[in-house]
Amino acid sequence: MLLWFVITYWIISVAIGLWVALRVHNTADYASAGHSMPLYVVTATVFATWFGSETVLGIPATFLKEGLHGVVADPFGSSLCLILVGLFFAIPLYRKKLLTIGDFYRLQYGRTVEVLVTLCIVISYLGWVAAQIKALGLVFNVVSDDMISKETGMLVGAATVMIYTLFGGMLSVAITDFIQMIIIMLGMVYIAWDLSGTAGGVGAVINHAAAAGKFNFWPEWQWGEVIGFFAAWITMMLGSIPQQDVFQRISSSNNEKTARNASVLGGSLYFLFAFIPMFLAYSATLIDPDLVRQYLDSDSQLILPKLILAHSPLFAQVMFFGALLSAIKSCASATLLAPSVTFAENIIRGFYKHMTDQQLLKVMRIVVLAFTGLVTFIAIRSEMSIFKMVESAYKITLVAAFVPLVFGLYWKRATPLGGLLSVTLGAGIWIICELLMPLAIIPPQLAGLMASLVGMIGGSLVASRKALKAA
Repeated sequence: MLLWFVITYWIISVAIGLWVALRVHNTADYASAGHSMPLYVVTATVFATWFGSETVLGIPATFLKEGLHGVVADPFGSSLCLILVGLFFAIPLYRKKLLTIGDFYRLQYGRTVEVLVTLCIVISYLGWVAAQIKALGLVFNVVSDDMISKETGMLVGAATVMIYTLFGGMLSVAITDFIQMIIIMLGMVYIAWDLSGTAGGVGAVINHAAAAGKFNFWPEWQWGEVIGFFAAWITMMLGSIPQQDVFQRISSSNNEKTARNASVLGGSLYFLFAFIPMFLAYSATLIDPDLVRQYLDSDSQLILPKLILAHSPLFAQVMFFGALLSAIKSCASATLLAPSVTFAENIIRGFYKHMTDQQLLKVMRIVVLAFTGLVTFIAIRSEMSIFKMVESAYKITLVAAFVPLVFGLYWKRATPLGGLLSVTLGAGIWIICELLMPLAIIPPQLAGLMASLVGMIGGSLVASRKALKAA
């Protein structure tokens, strides 16, 4: 029964996405939903995009092992990212009416920086999208009781998500996200209510977690611990800001106030609801401690799904896996679309400047197809956990794209030379540190961020002095 529900739900959601795709007529519809989405839809798509497999499976598994200290990157860093976007980036970026975030780097710093940053952004999505595909395989494997292998589940899941993303773009993603946000919220709240009674009540779960030290958030006051904690926090908080999926939600809004408010509301909702899966996973330590011991060190991502299957009635299972599938699908579709659109616009179109709008739309769809194949291959081959795949995805945009974005918006003296040095020094130092000193006291991404800052300020000041002398 549960497997048939999953199949039915999957078919209906894909059908909705394809129906919405009939309204896509140009690249503005495909990449930005025609700049027409109201507050409640944009809020839903901000929330649903971030509430993905790592939120339901990865974060709870990490919380069980490390407590709040281990999940500083997500949800603490990731939700703050969305709030910061709303407060400081949404309105100035919306006013520019750009198709992609890569367009900003071209206008501010030139073609070379546009290409370099776009490549960094596209690369950053590989781990994130692969994590969603990996989670789809896990869900199909669990609900079919091993009749569907994880690899087959990945292939089926990736292919079906690709179908409506390929044809409908941001318009299909936005509408399906709105529906899926409702399912996520209802499903998470219901299953939390259902399992809390089995665990002895909300208070019993919270008290047990507190006694076990799971609410210890801050690091020990040692230099290495503090720096590592800080680096983990800012990796997602700042590294997620210069991302195409975030930009698409801003630009899909019907006005600049909607762009700002939806980002803040979506981030706030994400922060609140991200704690429900953590609560559910920790409930397992009271409901079925043998289950936790069995999977904690082997595959802790399975603890929550196995708990639901073993200790919940069919309706609760339907609600949970409906919410889980909604979370994964919304995140997967958005993260398939974002890098594909920016690669087509900021890399391919640069070589074919006379490309028509319809030709660019066709190229975007071809890139979606190719990117789906690539991330599915990575998902099948990767041994990393879902949480680590997502957490690692933002290091490259932190070191290469964040500083040029901030200074381009808020520092009038930022120059093309400063932007180029910021990208190359940031990415270069990060790569060198990852290869030679991955466990140094100063984490590689933090060293890269500092180098990016030095490159921006130094390069811009040198360029400004040369311009003054020439004048």
